[in-house]
Amino acid sequence: MRFLLIEDHAQLAQTVTERLALDGHGVDHAATLAEAADFLAVTPYDLILLDIMLPDGDGRDFLAAHRAGPAGDTPVIVMTARSDVADRIALLDSGADDYVTKPFDTMELEARIRAVLRRRGGRASPVIRHGDLTFDPFAATLSLAGDDRPRELRNREMRLLEILLSAPDRVHSKAQLTDRLFAAADEVSENAIEVYVARLRRKMEGSSVRIETLRGVGYRLA
Repeated sequence: MRFLLIEDHAQLAQTVTERLALDGHGVDHAATLAEAADFLAVTPYDLILLDIMLPDGDGRDFLAAHRAGPAGDTPVIVMTARSDVADRIALLDSGADDYVTKPFDTMELEARIRAVLRRRGGRASPVIRHGDLTFDPFAATLSLAGDDRPRELRNREMRLLEILLSAPDRVHSKAQLTDRLFAAADEVSENAIEVYVARLRRKMEGSSVRIETLRGVGYRLA
């Protein structure tokens, strides 16, 4: 998944970015609202992590403008130092999907991210079933019906499968998959997506579900 982190505290931003990268997510970091606007102008995101007090404005104003904009349905988790119940209620009422109170444990942030993305996908459970294939993102495993040996997935294999399963009838171009799997600062070769697709295909061997290549167009589940 591709996330936008809007946070002016450099050390916190680095900690969050590195932690989410270990989970296979691509994270772009903006230290100001102006930088965030530049990122949003050219890149679609699966989730925004938003600080409130920023050098060039208030994150709550950004949130209101974001909800009114063309990408206003992108989930937003607010990171706030405000612990007062009234403040947290106001954030949720103003359009935040969730919040974490600083200081927070990155494991809590990861759990809230998973919960928000599940709600967005209309799923109560994190486990996804498609055909004879069962994907458990918590365990990072892929299982096939009739095979009691789960197959372990590496982080970007897992994120690639999540993307494909989220819209199984959709064709995803290499460029779209690159945008969602990697951050803007990552150095990615043209063959990176092919490598991850090939790895995932090997772990899906024996399943009736397969990753189909549409030459010159992209990939989809079939």
